[in-house]
Amino acid sequence: MGIDWLPREHEKKDHRLFGDEHWGTEPPCTVYEKRPLRDPDGKEIDGLYTAWVTLNNPEQYNSYTTEMAKGVTAAFSAASLDRSVVAVVFTGAGTRAFCTGGNTKEYAEYYARRPNEYGEYMDIFVGMVDAILNCKKPTICRVNGMRIAGGQEIGMACDFTLTSDLAVFGQAGPRHGSAPDGGSTDFLPWMLSIEDAMWNCVSCEQWSAYKMKFKGLVTQVVRALELDGEFVPNPLVITDRWVEDGQIVYGEFRTGKEAEEARARLKSGRVDLRLLDEAVEKTIWRLANLFPGCLIKSIDGIRAKKKFFWDMMKVPNRHWLAANMATEALLGFNAFNTRKLTGQDTIDFIRYRQLIAEGREMNDETFAEVLGKPRP
Repeated sequence: MGIDWLPREHEKKDHRLFGDEHWGTEPPCTVYEKRPLRDPDGKEIDGLYTAWVTLNNPEQYNSYTTEMAKGVTAAFSAASLDRSVVAVVFTGAGTRAFCTGGNTKEYAEYYARRPNEYGEYMDIFVGMVDAILNCKKPTICRVNGMRIAGGQEIGMACDFTLTSDLAVFGQAGPRHGSAPDGGSTDFLPWMLSIEDAMWNCVSCEQWSAYKMKFKGLVTQVVRALELDGEFVPNPLVITDRWVEDGQIVYGEFRTGKEAEEARARLKSGRVDLRLLDEAVEKTIWRLANLFPGCLIKSIDGIRAKKKFFWDMMKVPNRHWLAANMATEALLGFNAFNTRKLTGQDTIDFIRYRQLIAEGREMNDETFAEVLGKPRP
């Protein structure tokens, strides 16, 4: 006898944890949309989709506000729990930036001097990174421009990075009053050599997409500058030679007269992300033609290594970052936020160190000595 007689529910459950209240269309916001899965010929596949999560704040280089961070968490949760979604693409609006981190204006004007408030914000940020790392669909960071600071961190939380060769990558923490403890101090040592990870974290240098591919941090680099009807490599970056004076120069930025000529060449072309989108679609199709259960188990097995130190450090880092909002972050974020008034985006680091050496109290007088002054 079969078991046809057992009562069964037929209506599918809605497993979503969030509604659409954290998404929008007008910047600054996070945009969430489902796009039909397409085969290599461009034909739409019935009932299957790619989820696109877009940071939509192009005027501020797609820096995420508090509400946008909530939107990213809600989006990755929705995609994870959607049976029809094959993969998630995480990107930014426009062609200038994927993301340059947290919104410095919001940091300087609200969270500075409010450590508890920033601690609660960090709970939202940690939830955003967790949502990416815990998503039960493959995640692709589509880097359409700068991936800097917190943008680098949330990008590295993704499984794959496909990038325009015009993009730049790097950290900004120690230069602007923080530490890259939103994931970079956890992820970079897995992805780079320990010394490359160390230098990338503390130097605040910007590295090219080609250098990041050479170092092993990204999956694929594609051309994005169209000039005279064809796609050409980023002229600002050395890609035509490997060694110069005994040093590896491939992927380094050009300097001097070469850089001037490269900037002129760059301005004469047009940014077109068509090849990047083709690479993203090709990757998604490759992932779609795998057993979904085996795929996500394999992905989670690799993610576990990234999550190990992230899970170990995310709580103590949250507390330190909150406390730091009363001191160096207050200085760093306000210096950057007032750069148009003062003409400089950092404090006077040498004077600050001199004051520390004197045992100076951290008060408004000390802050005033190292912050820039409004220009007449």
